[in-house]
Amino acid sequence: MPYSTETATIPAELPNDRIAIARQAIVDQHGGVFGYELFDRSFSAAPHSAASDAQLLFNALSHADNGALIDNKTMFINCTHDSLAGGHLELVQPDRIVLEIPPIPGNNVEEIANRLQALTDTRKRGFRLAFKHNVMMAVYAQWLPLASFIKIDLLVLKPELVERVIQLGLQSPHAQLIAERVESAQQHEQVERLGVKLFQGFWFAKPVLISGQTIRPGQAVIIQLINLVRKQATTAEIEEVLKRDASLSFNLLRFINSSGFGLRGEVTSFRHAVMILGLKKLFRWAALLLTTSRPGGVPAAVGTTAIVRGRLMELLAVELLPPEECDNAFVVGVFSLLDTMLGMPMDKALDAISLPESVVSALLLRRGVLAPFLELTEACESGDEEAFAHVCDELHLSNRQVNLAHLQALAWAESLDG
Repeated sequence: MPYSTETATIPAELPNDRIAIARQAIVDQHGGVFGYELFDRSFSAAPHSAASDAQLLFNALSHADNGALIDNKTMFINCTHDSLAGGHLELVQPDRIVLEIPPIPGNNVEEIANRLQALTDTRKRGFRLAFKHNVMMAVYAQWLPLASFIKIDLLVLKPELVERVIQLGLQSPHAQLIAERVESAQQHEQVERLGVKLFQGFWFAKPVLISGQTIRPGQAVIIQLINLVRKQATTAEIEEVLKRDASLSFNLLRFINSSGFGLRGEVTSFRHAVMILGLKKLFRWAALLLTTSRPGGVPAAVGTTAIVRGRLMELLAVELLPPEECDNAFVVGVFSLLDTMLGMPMDKALDAISLPESVVSALLLRRGVLAPFLELTEACESGDEEAFAHVCDELHLSNRQVNLAHLQALAWAESLDG
């Protein structure tokens, strides 16, 4: 598992193309990531256009590390109808790209008919097409057979219509349904029960509190290790905890012997591993391990999101805060979804772990020097343009600085799975 704790400097001056790429996971019924929708996170208030489509696609496939951004999953990109004739589509392989096609304003019958040929040609070139649930209206009857995906927008649909729209969508033999803007566990359970198998939204980042939930034994050992490291325990005390948990000790030795460390010989001693890592790296490793040791039912996207948050906060903080607070920024990001992962309120989850005051203040009270970095990180995910712009101004960070840091954080999070 490649790993580096070094923080890259974020250059303030980059080509001013005003494009910032972010991604949102589309998750399957098993909690695995099926694909990512890419969207424009720039400050620009310019309208969505063929030119912006082309620039987003170009940035995704060239300026950014494509593998890091989408992890070889299916990539969903919003398009305009005019952009389907753009030359940029000739430059990419269509097998992993889904083009999201908007409905025609006012559902104009003549315009719908005029756009049919371009959609048919795009489909013949190998691109899969995704449409909003509007495509099931009678006026779009000629478009419907071209759909590989139909997106059911839960924010737009009235709750009493959700079941009927899903039933109609399931009758389309060649289209998979994606429930989008799923914002609660209840919504997720409802649409899954109705037959939807792909989901998009931030329901997975919101905690489902389980009455009487206790920390699982595997998680408790990791928390014990974190507390020992925070108290600067002796190597012998840390070694004793590692010896008591086979899974924990196996993961540590696998980690220390990974190619990222470049060691000449294999490390087989826990004491040796702890001495090589040092307390700082051991703390980071344990925090990441706690993030990925999720209980059943918590989607993998939760752990990945937490890791991206941690690395992004660290990269943003490195230019603005002392080194020790940069480390704390990483911890705030990684533990920002701890309530979701443990299935208990954040204050109860943090009671079990010894953490610096600035970390606890940011996580529980949204106060202190680290709170704006967490707010900015969440705005990057949610697409909240107003919050994004406000916090960037507050921290004196440019759009390009945040964009580059986000891409680096995404790449780093994916590398941990490698």
